[in-house]
Amino acid sequence: MPPRIPLRRHRRTKIVATLGPASSTPEVLERLYRGGADVFRLNFSHGSHEDHAARIEMIRALEKKVGRPIGILADVQGPKLRVGRFQGGRVQLQTGQRFRLDMSATPGDVRRVQLPHAEIMDAARIGTTLLLDDGKLRLRVVHKRDDHLETEILVGGPLSDRKGVNVPDVALPIPALTEKDRADLDFVLPLGIEYVGLSFVQRPEDVAEAKAIADGRAWVMVKMEKPQAVENLEGILALTDCVMVARGDLGVECPPEEVPLIQKRIVRAARALGKPVVVATQMLESMITAPAPTRAEASDVATAVFDGADAVMLSAESAAGQFPFEAVNMMDRILTRVEQDDGWRQITDAARPAPEKNSAGAIAAAARQVAETIEAEVIATFTATGSTTLRVARERPGSPILGLTSSEATSRRMAVVWGVHPLLSAEPHSMTDMVHKAVRAAQAEGFASTGDEVVVTAGVPFGTPGTTNALRVAVVK
Repeated sequence: MPPRIPLRRHRRTKIVATLGPASSTPEVLERLYRGGADVFRLNFSHGSHEDHAARIEMIRALEKKVGRPIGILADVQGPKLRVGRFQGGRVQLQTGQRFRLDMSATPGDVRRVQLPHAEIMDAARIGTTLLLDDGKLRLRVVHKRDDHLETEILVGGPLSDRKGVNVPDVALPIPALTEKDRADLDFVLPLGIEYVGLSFVQRPEDVAEAKAIADGRAWVMVKMEKPQAVENLEGILALTDCVMVARGDLGVECPPEEVPLIQKRIVRAARALGKPVVVATQMLESMITAPAPTRAEASDVATAVFDGADAVMLSAESAAGQFPFEAVNMMDRILTRVEQDDGWRQITDAARPAPEKNSAGAIAAAARQVAETIEAEVIATFTATGSTTLRVARERPGSPILGLTSSEATSRRMAVVWGVHPLLSAEPHSMTDMVHKAVRAAQAEGFASTGDEVVVTAGVPFGTPGTTNALRVAVVK
């Protein structure tokens, strides 16, 4: 048999691509992967279980074909707050007028419409702001009754059936997981996915509930899209496995000028904890209908790289756009070019958090330092659960990271982690065997050749989760 040609990325930041009508054939899926996608997102706000099962099957077939682990993110919808329907399907609300939100299912008009969410009625107060249709319309509560809210229209405009409602001022007593979400997770978790995208998170308790359902079968990826979640950032990050800066709803509920600062804060906090962080929403939005992005969009992607994000994400661009491959390929080109810049390396090094104050953190920091000093071609990490590899990735080393694991699930989860080239490898039996396997893998994957040095780190005894206590330097012979 001819030797396998290794398929590796020449960048550290990963790409998450959402699948949809524009990207649900084996041919397009393979083009997206070869164009740069490392993780595929399934959006459970759209599509049937059968649609998602077919996409998972295609991804796993592609994985076998290319011989590389591919991550799958199942993004559940969460509670969607919406107004009811109108008599003509649409009304024009005038600024300064009054508008009632009530519980009646009777189709609405310019004076009132149904708001079928008793939780909002209970939680709202005089002065509470309500945003409709992604923030295009703004209302303020002026009177409150048990069964309705009387509001003043601060910003009017057209409003049609079933448009969304955001309540930025209030923590709503609504669980992050709906019955639909639970049914979706019951369906998709047994199929083997790597990450659960958790929408509408407000409190750490929301994360705990999702982790109990996942039960170790997938990492929980909290979507930061509510002001209340930002307020509870520390507690949420302590529980979650990874995090997404979901700038769509975040940009509706928070002032636009705050969103870039919130993005930086979340990325910085997640990186300090060594937890993967994805920046998402409207990154190359114009490429839904155009073959090239705006200059501002290219700068936005670059900013996420400079911030230190593990991954950036495409939504409608790859799911329903006219140019899904071009969007993925453009994102790949931007990431690669930014990471070639000397200024990026300087900023990355300057933003490095202090080592964790334990032996595992010290070993990870030492692996980076040793690799830089001897100019090692690669850092090889052996990991059972991913913890060793995550610790080294937290250091943002100059050398690529070869994530070796005997666990198929762990290798796929590593697909979203900064700088990691995941690879299935039999568990080593001794230090000598560990070094041998690391050197052979580095050669086979195109990272090192004869005479090159490889830094190797692992936890001993092998296969014990959470231990990172061994460091070796090997020469390829």
